[in-house]
Amino acid sequence: MTRSRSVLATAILLYFVMALEVLVMVSPFAAFFYAVFNPVLLYLARWQSTRWLAGFFLPHMVMPPGVFLKVLRVTGSVLFVGGALVFLVCAGQVYFHKLARRGPALGGLYAWVRHPQYVALTLTGLGLAILWPRILTLLLWTVMMAIYYALARDEERRMLGAFGEQYRSYMARTGMFLPRRLEALLQRVPCPRAAWARPVIAFGLFLAFTLGGALALRAYTVSRLPLWSEGRVSVLPVLAADAVMLQHRMSEVLEMPEVASRLPQSGPVLGYFVPVEYVMQGMIADTDPAFRLYEHHRTMPMIADWIFHPFRHLEGAHGMAHHLTLAASPSAASQSVRRIIFIQLSGGDDGENTPSHLFALGATRVPEFFVDVDVHTLTLLKVQELGPGTGWGRVPTPMF
Repeated sequence: MTRSRSVLATAILLYFVMALEVLVMVSPFAAFFYAVFNPVLLYLARWQSTRWLAGFFLPHMVMPPGVFLKVLRVTGSVLFVGGALVFLVCAGQVYFHKLARRGPALGGLYAWVRHPQYVALTLTGLGLAILWPRILTLLLWTVMMAIYYALARDEERRMLGAFGEQYRSYMARTGMFLPRRLEALLQRVPCPRAAWARPVIAFGLFLAFTLGGALALRAYTVSRLPLWSEGRVSVLPVLAADAVMLQHRMSEVLEMPEVASRLPQSGPVLGYFVPVEYVMQGMIADTDPAFRLYEHHRTMPMIADWIFHPFRHLEGAHGMAHHLTLAASPSAASQSVRRIIFIQLSGGDDGENTPSHLFALGATRVPEFFVDVDVHTLTLLKVQELGPGTGWGRVPTPMF
């Protein structure tokens, strides 16, 4: 039993280390974290059958297209914060009863379900999966549900041994994770009679629903991205309001000799149309050390913005830039100046330029160059070649 608990504890620790990746990304410990974690992501990316696990299923770098995705993003913050608060309340209740020698905690939220602390952690984990929507994190979240079930069964066995009939009566009138009446309805669903069958089948269905839902959300997001396309070149604006600017001026930008001469001669090209001081551009390419967020030692303010102000980091120079020390370009003051970061895509289907192929889970992205342009006057302000990778090296980062 001790060994099985150690395995469960290790699995829980692994989940939270990987789930909290986004918090580490903006901290000074990013280099140490990715020295261990990045080889795992890169290993998964080597095989077509596992490459999709490192992908993202919801918007993170661009303004969510549409009300539904915006509401979903806000819901992630609510679940993350609300679940954490409920867990702390439940933990306080349990430890108060333990220290005061009042027996098991059976009131409050425990009067509704027997394991509200695990329900709270489930909601927190789901919120975190929405905030940092890597598919691997979501998969580990489903594994955590199975671990919580195993831990809850073990706890109930020990509580029955310690409190006997009192706890048995409590179990009879309350549900395990859901209210008793709802669990009773679910138990009426036809299922093999073997004791192991119901939880195994339930986990299989839950896993299929979770991953299927993630892939469906990804397809929904990609189909609604405000892409501008011409020939082999597609451009994605981070701000939805920039779509009009793209429509009117992007063709002329591509005709600039400094741009046309640098575009790859074959294969699809994806451009990111961003404000010059867009704080998340380090995830697209290593444009400047100023956008390697882990080097700024302002972890807590950025995390607070990320949780409590879901879209502020997408607002360019008016977003989280007030937390950073950015080397502002004198030209950035103009409202019509934008940075366009050009990425060469390979993998997937190189002959296609549709959104589903541009953002395919198997696609490989290689930064080429960026230009700063006053789109209103069509004045080229800066051209810079880019190296491979992003501000976080070879770490797989969001594509949208």
